[in-house]
Amino acid sequence: MLPKEFIYQLKQANPIEQVMGSYVHLIRAGSLLKCQCPFHSEKTPSCVVYTDTQDPHFYCFGCHAGGDVISFIRQIEGLEYMDAVRMLAERAGMTVPSEGRDNGEERRRMRLLELNRAAANFYYTQLTGQDKRGLLYLKERGLKPEIIKKYGLGFAGERWDSLLSAMRKLGFTDEELIAANLCSRSQKSGNLYDRFRNRVIFPILDLRGNVIAFGGRTIEKDGNPKYLNSSDTPVFKKGRNLFSMNFAKKSQSKRLILAEGYMDVIAVHQAGFENVVASLGTALTPDQCRLMRQYAEEVVISYDSDAAGQNAAVKAINLLRAVGLRPKILHMTGAKDPDEYIKKFGAPYFRKLLEDADDAMTYELRRCRDGTDIATDDGMITALKKSVTVLANIENEMEREVYLSRVAKEYGIQPEVLRTQVTQEIRRRKRGEMKMAFRAVQAAPRARDPVNPEAGTHRKEARAEEYILCYLIRNPDMLESVMQQIRPEEFVTEFHRRVYERLIENYMRGYEFSISFFDDDFTPEETGRIVGIRAKYDSQGIEISDSSIADCVQILKDSWAEATVQGNLSDDDLAAFTQRMRQKKR
Repeated sequence: MLPKEFIYQLKQANPIEQVMGSYVHLIRAGSLLKCQCPFHSEKTPSCVVYTDTQDPHFYCFGCHAGGDVISFIRQIEGLEYMDAVRMLAERAGMTVPSEGRDNGEERRRMRLLELNRAAANFYYTQLTGQDKRGLLYLKERGLKPEIIKKYGLGFAGERWDSLLSAMRKLGFTDEELIAANLCSRSQKSGNLYDRFRNRVIFPILDLRGNVIAFGGRTIEKDGNPKYLNSSDTPVFKKGRNLFSMNFAKKSQSKRLILAEGYMDVIAVHQAGFENVVASLGTALTPDQCRLMRQYAEEVVISYDSDAAGQNAAVKAINLLRAVGLRPKILHMTGAKDPDEYIKKFGAPYFRKLLEDADDAMTYELRRCRDGTDIATDDGMITALKKSVTVLANIENEMEREVYLSRVAKEYGIQPEVLRTQVTQEIRRRKRGEMKMAFRAVQAAPRARDPVNPEAGTHRKEARAEEYILCYLIRNPDMLESVMQQIRPEEFVTEFHRRVYERLIENYMRGYEFSISFFDDDFTPEETGRIVGIRAKYDSQGIEISDSSIADCVQILKDSWAEATVQGNLSDDDLAAFTQRMRQKKR
């Protein structure tokens, strides 16, 4: 376990409002800060940042995420506890003490990173080996030697065990090769074989420069699949990373270019635009958008000009907006993708294309005309109905009015007529949201609590435990008094018992209360629940008196006594005892 003094200094050097502010837009609300939660989609800010306490923290009243700055980094970056600590330490120029625990999972991660680095070096050397097909392909695509070297591009030949043999010689095990998704095991023979063969290799790096995965593009004419990507591994989650983000983050621009594939990114980068990234063989995800929000304010979507690319662009627009980014759309003519456009027209024209990119709303409104003939009445009505749906998505009233007036002018109708339709659509959606919220409330009591599953069958006891924990979090100096009244084993739910035990453990060591008590041995979801215990009661203005705690203690002791007695009674005595307890409860 890391020294508490180090954790305190780490949090002091990384104010939660500064760290969170690099990912989300924080709004001042009295002594608090608010933002739209980065962990779930929402329109109204429900995430609160408490900076006016001795232990600054955040809590989302919508999805119940919460914790201190370490918890936030763990969740937003998808990191383990020690990796989050190292990231914050690096940000503050601090050194993590050697006393930090080095468990088996951490050693395994380090081994996989070493394996990936060795594999990347192997693929890179193969590019200039006897089989020159990979190098020839990259040259035909117009890539220069310096850009090939910068991206560490490589080649996997046709042998089924080329990488396997090389990595075994370096001391890596078969289990590690499978865990890194570099090799697979044959179901027929049971032998291992290289996963990437006859492919140009694109190493994927994280923000710290570690090789975490690979993408492979076939060089065979009828090769299938065209692109093969690493699956998720202990060091790689494709939905949380972006190709070339390690280079794009160094750009001084607050704009990112979002391309569709590896070759598009490299071609755009080679043309002088370092601020370009791509998702990794999957549709864009909210986590990837949050990563972009850390480094940019605007994203220019530069997808292929075909129907599939344009449909993907529409989905990306909504995801980018949800995290506070301004999406724009590149409007290409005469080329199907950025790579082809740059080859045909050159970098200066591509730069002008970027500057003239449509804002997302203009793009969506223009698409309302697709497939319709607005010269006809039916075509115009269809396009206007689609436009009403798009306009109703605009939350800012002034912005909505600007686009509404523009659409009314383009279609030659009165703005008031269009405004009435948009208002009705907004009201209809709100009614639908209220119905869904009501159904969710009705269903909530029957839903299983993933953090504290025992609370469902012990509601009264779980509430009593929650009262006690909230009381202690508010009044840490009262812990010794409560310890004399109730033992951890008398807690009914396992989750609350663990929290109580951790509070006692740290009290006995002389530590002041801190959310950091729970960062290392509790999951981010559990830490969020702990933070939420106090946040919930504080937001409702609920006071918890000493007499209330005495009542809660009695509830738990009665339950403990009942469980103990039941365990020692015969079946007949147990039935009689249960009947007496039911009458007593009535």
